[in-house]
Amino acid sequence: MKPDEQQDAGSRHARTVGIDLAADASKSAVAVLEWTPNGAEVRSLDRPAADSLLVDRAMGAAKIGIDCPFGWPVAFIEFVTRHRDATVGVPTDSVLSRRPLVYRATDLYCLQHGLRPLSVAADLIAHVAMRCAALLPQLDDNRDRSGRGRLVEAYPAASLSRWGLVHRRYKGPVNVVALGSAVDALRAGAPWLRLGGYEALCRRDDDAFDAVIAALSARAAMLGLVEAPPDEMLELARVEGWIALPTCQLAELVG
Repeated sequence: MKPDEQQDAGSRHARTVGIDLAADASKSAVAVLEWTPNGAEVRSLDRPAADSLLVDRAMGAAKIGIDCPFGWPVAFIEFVTRHRDATVGVPTDSVLSRRPLVYRATDLYCLQHGLRPLSVAADLIAHVAMRCAALLPQLDDNRDRSGRGRLVEAYPAASLSRWGLVHRRYKGPVNVVALGSAVDALRAGAPWLRLGGYEALCRRDDDAFDAVIAALSARAAMLGLVEAPPDEMLELARVEGWIALPTCQLAELVG
């Protein structure tokens, strides 16, 4: 077998992990997908998920997709540092002037493409990011957070949107019917994905469902089928993180 064929065979049989991270283990979930030339199988799906379990499930994975910001806006970090030193000198008297402090480069890129990620600097997602900051070094070297290594930022709602699937109003107990419809749409769009005994959990728990979508997003990133940071944003992406937006259809994740 030629080297390029060996690499292709390895990608077809790789394992990806998806983590739907929350501020507390009780609301976190982790999915492990095993890939073959014919599709993928959910090998495990856990909720709740403490850090020790996340690290354990991530062992041996080719790519790990985490639904959480990997960092904070560089401008925000600099602003807080100046505030500590009592040297704040930038205007902040309007929402527009604070925009660079609130959103990362990847968030602004998503906004330009009709997506609305939460602000890690000015929203409750910051609690999750604090947990993530301590978790990333346990999973892999996280000095480059642009997604080019083993770790990549996943955004399940954005991935679902890119794949033409149900991506809104499926979260929470009041939307359990919509969550079931989202699972139906996923099964129709990816008949090669075997949920097995975990399908019932996906239908009643949106955190578990999002973990599966994060694992699928990790697969897209592993195959290079996501939007890479533009050259002018690459240095920021290495520090702030970069959301992996799929550029493929679900069928392209197989083989």
